[in-house]
Amino acid sequence: MTINAATAGTGFSGLWRHWRNALLGDSRFRRFAARFAPTRAIARREAKAVFDLCAGFVYSQILYASLRTGLLDLLASAPRSIADVAAMTDLSPSSAARLCDAARVLGLADQLGDGRYVLGPRGAVIQSDAAIRAMIEHHAMFYRDLADPVALLRDPTKTGELGAFWRYAGGQTPDAGAAADYSKLMSGSIDLVANEILDAYPFQRHRHLMDVGGGEGAFVAAVAARHRGLSLTLVDLPAVAARAESKLAKIDSIRVVGADFRRESLPTGADIVTLVRVLHDHDDDVALALLRKIHAALPEGGTVVIGEPMADAASAETVGAAYFGFYFLAMGQGRARRAGEIEALLSQAGFKNARRHPTALPLQVGVVSATARTRV
Repeated sequence: MTINAATAGTGFSGLWRHWRNALLGDSRFRRFAARFAPTRAIARREAKAVFDLCAGFVYSQILYASLRTGLLDLLASAPRSIADVAAMTDLSPSSAARLCDAARVLGLADQLGDGRYVLGPRGAVIQSDAAIRAMIEHHAMFYRDLADPVALLRDPTKTGELGAFWRYAGGQTPDAGAAADYSKLMSGSIDLVANEILDAYPFQRHRHLMDVGGGEGAFVAAVAARHRGLSLTLVDLPAVAARAESKLAKIDSIRVVGADFRRESLPTGADIVTLVRVLHDHDDDVALALLRKIHAALPEGGTVVIGEPMADAASAETVGAAYFGFYFLAMGQGRARRAGEIEALLSQAGFKNARRHPTALPLQVGVVSATARTRV
């Protein structure tokens, strides 16, 4: 190994990585590792991982095509031959065979001994989960924004389809049509996280919960079903609140308030406030201002609970840094934060005793709570 200006002074860790990278960059070593019994499995696994990085977009588009053509729904209802799939999806037999075989290797479909196809294990999860399906459909906009990722990195201020879709994130007041579009998506996907949050935190110890940025009310409706004695208030932009009021009209325990937390104070009276997938939509200045308003609205000793994907979630690091890193770039603002970064914002906003609450699926959501400090 050659020590040069680039590696000198980096310490053992830096020198080791330099040596490792030089070795892995040598095609002769890679050929040897693929044939040498002790390293063969590792070499094959890493070769596949590298190829998956190159092919990931193609895999995502196969998933999208499996939904858009109705393939997953067809395979859920009965075993299907290629001829069946072709006739029911308006594809040629060769295209139907190509899609089915691609779905099979991705775990979306299984092939029976007689050649017919049924749902595979991953296909069964996606086909039955409306929230996942909605997100896959939504990704069409995201992928178009990422058509030139370098241009997006060089000019993050350029508004793409996601920025236009999530108008509120840029400080705009959405009209009824825009509110309907994104509220439908949020309501459809809240089931992914609502029960995880309800399982992680003991809401029954409180008397009045206020959910800020609660959309059409899917989360407060889930709270109402689980904790019937809890009074509930939902706060969101007026256009969104109007939709929530209509959807929640039959639940007497829920009050809906239309307000813009960027420009207005929050209602008082609650002893716990929830932010479900709200904080990560905003840059630090807006997030901190919101937390300060929540602190002002809570009584001394009141609680705030934040539920959203955390950038340092165990076994889900790629979700925070890679997926959400670029999703929020395309959206125009916001970022997935580490739990410690959320705790730091809470402290700046006047909260104390920040605590992390484990969830069964940290990839989907992490939970952090904190208590309002004594007011001076």
